[in-house]
Amino acid sequence: MPDYGHDLRFGAFLTPTAEDHDEVIRLARLADGIGLDLIGIQDHPYQPAFLDTWTLLTHLAAHTDRVTLFPHVANLPLRPPAVLARSAATLDILSGGRTELGIGAGAFWDAITALGGPRRTPAEAVDALEEAIAVIRAMWTPGPAAGVAGRHYRLDGARPGPFPAHPLGIWIGSYKKRMLELTGRLGDGWLPSSAYAPPGDLAAMSQTLDDAAHAAGRDPAQIQRIYTVSGRFSHLTSDRFLDGPPEQWARGLTELALAHGISGFVLAPSGADPERELRTFTEEVAPRVREAIAAARGVQPVTYTRSAIPPLAPARTPESADLWSADPLDEATRPRAPKQQPGAALGNTGARLTRIHDNLRDEMRQITDAVAQVAVGQRDAASARSMINSLTLRQNYWTLGTFCTAYNRTLTTHHTIEDQYMFPELREKQASLGPVVERLEHEHEIIAEALARLDAALVTLVQDDGRIGEVQDLTDVLERILLSHLNYEEEELVEPLDRLGINA
Repeated sequence: MPDYGHDLRFGAFLTPTAEDHDEVIRLARLADGIGLDLIGIQDHPYQPAFLDTWTLLTHLAAHTDRVTLFPHVANLPLRPPAVLARSAATLDILSGGRTELGIGAGAFWDAITALGGPRRTPAEAVDALEEAIAVIRAMWTPGPAAGVAGRHYRLDGARPGPFPAHPLGIWIGSYKKRMLELTGRLGDGWLPSSAYAPPGDLAAMSQTLDDAAHAAGRDPAQIQRIYTVSGRFSHLTSDRFLDGPPEQWARGLTELALAHGISGFVLAPSGADPERELRTFTEEVAPRVREAIAAARGVQPVTYTRSAIPPLAPARTPESADLWSADPLDEATRPRAPKQQPGAALGNTGARLTRIHDNLRDEMRQITDAVAQVAVGQRDAASARSMINSLTLRQNYWTLGTFCTAYNRTLTTHHTIEDQYMFPELREKQASLGPVVERLEHEHEIIAEALARLDAALVTLVQDDGRIGEVQDLTDVLERILLSHLNYEEEELVEPLDRLGINA
């Protein structure tokens, strides 16, 4: 299996023990504070000794600042997928885009049925999970009332929403052939554990997943692979996996990342001092793995700054000439509404709108960085050095296109929510905001056009790598007009949103 060039992430897998709830919260805050990227919480609703996972995740979101939270994995038979979709989207909104959805087909059927859930055969469980994914994605997609006709789950005119604050991934816990194939066809991520998928089994499992992705017309690089591990830190080396000093751990994890495309590692502390394990994992293992992966990939950072893009750069391609010819948003013509409470501190609604915008700004920076790396050939050349089966230039472009497509979906969702719900209420409650709202709606159309052009250029790039200049132009245009639009919207709407009590 190749190294897919993903940015490595490290995290903690925490057991939601009710008796030790203070310790669970303390470890989660520790993980957030020392720089871990992920926190996974196992979900066993039939276990009376455990806290409810979704309630705990919501509490942790309010007590952390940067770490991504996810159920590891949500128990589908006891969590109806339409409700699960709304729970995950809600947590993503409240956490500022720090949520992913881990999900599993179910196990421990006696315990599930004791709680009133269904008993399913292995085949039925896989079929139910596939239907559930269709339901969840339908609930996250703006548009008319949704319908899904399944044997286990269905939607019959359900209204979609709320919509996640970022492209919320569905990460699947899977081990057997049919589940791995489902993950390859439909999943955004794979959540194996060393307890059920030891390192020696990863190659065959990964091959099954990748073959299914290819058969579905997907690039396997679209799938994040987060491997949960446990072990023992000691001063003595051994020939056992993750049993020895930090440098031995780092060698083992680096090999898995390079040989099997593992995207991240989540540690399940297993000793008497979980804090020491998490600190050692974060401060001594993770840096060594990142350094080794960077060396294997030959990565040199690409520096990108806004100052490198002139405000109105000349067009390099005919396709972007009309967008560069003048400021498409024209700051001078933007209407302004009077502020009744100028300089007021951000309220909950204004702060939430700003957090959503900040997430969009961050993802826009990721797009510009990705385009810059492809333009200089760095991503392709670097990945090729460390891959068993090297990426081709075309695969790199598909990876870039997939990333931008996901961003397109998020941005479009955000604007749809504003156009259909927030803007009409603003007009109704403060008539002087009418011209501002009309202008913002018009700017949404301009941004949608820029997104459509960038998407079309990425598709063309797959067949013609000489079109990278057009992609760069259109990316620059999108960034310039998007950042201008977000700033204008915050300047005009944050104060009335908070004052009028409108939900963004």
